[in-house]
Amino acid sequence: MTDTPSYSAAEIRTIAFAVIAGVFFGGVATGVAFPTLPLLDEKLVISTVMLSVILSTNRIARLFMNTPAGTIIDRVGARRPMIFGLFTQALAPFGYILGLVVPQTDLGTVPVLGNVSLPGVVFILSRLFWGIGSAFVFIGAFATITYVTTPDNRGRWVGYMRGGQSLGFPTGLVVGGLLTDIASMQMAFLMAGALALLAGIVAMIVLPDVHAGTEGRSASLREVPSLLASNPTVVLVGYGNFTVRLLWGGIVLTTLARYANDFSLELSALDAAGISGVVMGLGVVTSGSMTVASGRISDLISDRTLVTIPAFLSMGAGFLIIAYVPTIKALLGAIVLIGGGMGAAAPALLAIMGDLTPGDELGRIGGAYQVMGDIGLSLGPLIAIPAVDNWFGYQLTYVLCAALVVSCLTVVSVPLLRNPEVSRAPVEAD
Repeated sequence: MTDTPSYSAAEIRTIAFAVIAGVFFGGVATGVAFPTLPLLDEKLVISTVMLSVILSTNRIARLFMNTPAGTIIDRVGARRPMIFGLFTQALAPFGYILGLVVPQTDLGTVPVLGNVSLPGVVFILSRLFWGIGSAFVFIGAFATITYVTTPDNRGRWVGYMRGGQSLGFPTGLVVGGLLTDIASMQMAFLMAGALALLAGIVAMIVLPDVHAGTEGRSASLREVPSLLASNPTVVLVGYGNFTVRLLWGGIVLTTLARYANDFSLELSALDAAGISGVVMGLGVVTSGSMTVASGRISDLISDRTLVTIPAFLSMGAGFLIIAYVPTIKALLGAIVLIGGGMGAAAPALLAIMGDLTPGDELGRIGGAYQVMGDIGLSLGPLIAIPAVDNWFGYQLTYVLCAALVVSCLTVVSVPLLRNPEVSRAPVEAD
């Protein structure tokens, strides 16, 4: 359990709102830039493979940076690393602007990557900064919220934090798309950078040094298995995070547009891309709403694990509906079930991990948790298209997704329900 000093409700509220502002504006900044990035291969004179590398660089960088960032946070506290992360993220959009104006120097053809240019290299470096910064931001936010809260109110504030993170990205998608159409790509990137800087300034002014840090052993990505082996309960929670990220951020978001197109789904005058946008937006809104509600509910019951059972069942039912009923009404209903289930499970899992983690290990354990989620996010898009096109087809792919998420009941929910450390019910004396 975390051993922390007591903070008043007003202090928790001030600290939490500073953290939530950071993750929300960071999410908005990510979303603002995202609609334009997939359209830049011709403008940057690069191959489509090189464009894919640009899009994935931030996730790869974060995957390798999670555990070192966690170690640093455990040593020096969360405030300075989180502020560093927010300002490092802010470098990325300004790097995008630089990439659009530097000379389109052709650097030649590289095996596997194809054609590489100077603007492409600038974009890769910019995405690298974003990935490094986001590792510090997420783990710093988790450590700060966990440190200042107690098991009685942690779920509520973790839910608000995840809700802000979830809603920031789609907000940015809308703002970025509109700015690109109305003004220019440069204006969209400039807005993204300004919002990221604003998040850093807010954190620098408001965020206190709630955790001074402790001396501890450093960690790297290759040490994650041994770190998890010494914390078996974190493995269970991490498996749930891996599964949710794999299925939502990987399979669902990658295959929706193709699914709508291949089954000729129609919604008013929208085509497949428009339908996928509406469906994803509905899923994100549902997920964000359930995230806030789930966190509060988990504070009111004796065992947060109880929240994960209907959450996983809801996700499983949604995937089965998509698999067997390829209609637009069924798709809309299914995405509500999947998004709602994901939104309900995520804060409960994160709060459970906070309940079980000592205060001087929040960074390292939070980093390991984030690594498992990032593996799911990175793996999902790699297997999604081959799975529906070449390996299994849509129906079997979504049935396997349902089976995977339901497996969380036996791998995550049942073991945690039997774990007395997870229950917050008072123990009666003999």
